[in-house]
This record gives sequence, C-alpha cells and structure tokens, in this order.
Amino acid sequence: MASSSNSPHATATGGAPSAYARTLDCVHCGLCLPVCPTYQVLGVEADSPRGRIYLMRALAEGRVQDPNAIRPFLDRCLDCRACETACPSGVRYGEILETTRGQMETAQPRRGLAAWLTKFLLWHVVARQRRLRVAFALLRTAEVLGLRWLATKLRLIPPAIAQIAPTVPPGAARRPLPTGLHKPPANVRARGVRTALFTGCIMEPMFGRVNRATLQVLLANGFDVDVPAAQRCCGALLVHAGQPDRARELARANVAAFADADVVINNSAGCGCAMKEYGHLVGDAAAAAFAAKCRDVSEFLAEVGLTATPAECRMRAAYDDPCHLCHGQGVRAQPRQLLAQVPGLELVAHRNPEDCCGSAGIYNLLQPELAVEIGRRKIESLAAAGVDLVLTGNPGCMLQIDSHLRRTGHKTRVLHPIELLLPPT
Repeated sequence: MASSSNSPHATATGGAPSAYARTLDCVHCGLCLPVCPTYQVLGVEADSPRGRIYLMRALAEGRVQDPNAIRPFLDRCLDCRACETACPSGVRYGEILETTRGQMETAQPRRGLAAWLTKFLLWHVVARQRRLRVAFALLRTAEVLGLRWLATKLRLIPPAIAQIAPTVPPGAARRPLPTGLHKPPANVRARGVRTALFTGCIMEPMFGRVNRATLQVLLANGFDVDVPAAQRCCGALLVHAGQPDRARELARANVAAFADADVVINNSAGCGCAMKEYGHLVGDAAAAAFAAKCRDVSEFLAEVGLTATPAECRMRAAYDDPCHLCHGQGVRAQPRQLLAQVPGLELVAHRNPEDCCGSAGIYNLLQPELAVEIGRRKIESLAAAGVDLVLTGNPGCMLQIDSHLRRTGHKTRVLHPIELLLPPT
C-alpha cells in the first residue's frame, strides 16, 4: 500500500512511528482484555484493545475497505488507557486509536444530525469559554423554570442521559476565576516558583470551586500563580472525536499563553494527559517544552511538599483514580500521599480503584447505555467501602460518580482531592 498523509502507514508528526507501525508492537497476549471496561461488559473480542488493534491494522493494510465497518467498535472504546498499563510490550494504544480516528474522519467523515451537532458543540461552544458560559447560564435558567423536568417527562431527553445529567450550579458558583498574577499572602514564605493555572472548559462553569481551591492551596503553600487570560480549551475532546487539526490550533494557543510559566498546573486528569502529549500532537520543540512543564496539582504538590497544613477533616474517604491520571500520566501514589496529611481523614481502600467509571469526556452522552453499566460497577465498588466522601481528580469522573450515587440513593459526597488540602480559615 502506498504511503500517504491519510494512511496509518504514514510517519507520524515529528518523525515518530506511525499508528500502523505501533500496531505491530502488539503481540496478542490478551493481558489487556481483563482490564478493558467494554470487554468486561460485552465480552466481545472486537470490543477489546487487542481486537481493535487488529481491526485498525486490517484497515491500514486494506483488508477492511470501509471504515464504517469498524467504526462502531472504535466508538465504543473509552480511551481509558488501562490497556497501556497492562501491556507488557508498551503498545501506545491511545496514540494508535486517536490517530486512526482522525484519519477515518478525514477519509470518510461522519454524516447525520448527531455527527454535525457533536462537531458544532465541541468546536463552537466547548472550545470557547464565553459561549460555554452562556450555554450553562441557559441550562441553569431552564432548570429553574422546570423545563428540564418537563423535557424529561415528555421523553425529549433520552432516559439514560436524563438520569446522569448534572444540575448546573447557580450563577455565583460559575463566576470566572480572576486572571492575571496572584501572589501569596504577606505572611507566607515565597517558594520562588512561578506557576500558571490551567482552568479548563468544563471545570470552570461546573466546578469553579475546585479551581478556586487549587489557587488558594498554591498561594497558601507559597507559590505565585498566574491565570493566563489567553488560555484555551486543552483540545482533548477534539482529539478523541477525530479532529486533531482543530485540537492543534488550541494547543498552539496554550503553548503561547503559558510561555512564561515555570510549571503549568492543572486539576483535570483528562486535560493534563492531553497537555502532556502536546509534543506528539503538535510535533515541535515549543510544544514538547510546554508538555514537559505540565503537572497535575497533586503531582506537583507531592513533589515540592506542603508547607501549609490542611484543615482537619474527620471523615472516611475513598480515593478513586481517574483513568487519565493513573494510566495516562502514571500518577497514583501522589494524591494518596497528600491526603494522608489531612488531619483526621481516614483513607479507605476499595475494589478496583483504577477501573473506568464510564465518563470518558462525552462518552456517557454518546454511549449512554454502556456508560451506565460501567458506572454501575464503579458505584458498587465505592458503596461497599462505606465512606463519607469519594475523592477523584477529574471533572467527568466527579460528574459520573456523583450522578450514579444520587440515582442509587447514596448520600456520599464527591469532591476533588485539592478541596481537602485547603488550610483552616
């Protein structure tokens, strides 16, 4: 087969191995099958990482002529990266999947209203913070007026989505985080490191309190914190949707916006994973340098150490690993190390903390039935732990776990770990 820019045989950006070449690293051992959430539920080889790699290789070699023949199997993948953790051969499954999705979308774009609406919302709403805030304000108004309840009763919203859709916070909770440079209080010893906070797209309007807690914890521990006004969406959802060119545009804007920072801090596992892969996505030295200075807030604070003692919290809590933090970034021990320093907190282990919760960006909107089943398994594990709090470091995971807890009658609160690291007021 001739090599071309649209073929998986083509060399990847920056001279890295192509997606097709990476499929050849798979030795078909099957160790990925038990950790794959879709294989656990469906039990179908084609819905496992090994099976999907075989299908993507077959497409690249011309043994599959129509991309739509394998697209449903790729669509059902959450891109959780658990297979990468389990793989003894170091297969870069995430890169293979995302590159192939992009090539398929270029060669044979999706058709229909749902495909158009997804593309429109991801690029023209989610990727533009002001428009996203307007959208959330409209959703909040609809909730206050009872229109959401009415739409659910009239089944204008699919039941599976209605069950997991979160409540939009009131306006005060969605107020933007002030941009510019923030300095530690006068009575706090400065650490001499200039950090910059990535605020994200969904994190700001849905979990503004987490961004504020992140800012306060960094300041209380002696770090200057810049909040660049020019920052954009990380682009992760666009990459997952097969639109890498648009994601690159956002990535380049972020590389420029955070150029002066010593460390780029984020509190969203999905965003952090995408940003650490800008070197692969963009393929230039500036993007690689940016990626090298990206840190999850728990990763950074565990490395530099806390100087401000967190407020006491006498509760039982379970920490649940976001997939793109543990599998995508290899950050596992650090959040637990920090939580161990919270006075009075009892950290309780639970079954399979690294299993996916079923959120995966907008997966729970596009594959609601499968996402509900994966989420149910997660909640069974957390409920068995008998805790007061569930702690996890990704907005999608927080929404998914909270919605499933609510719909099953559990009163357990879901928080971001950074919220427990705030010093006493």
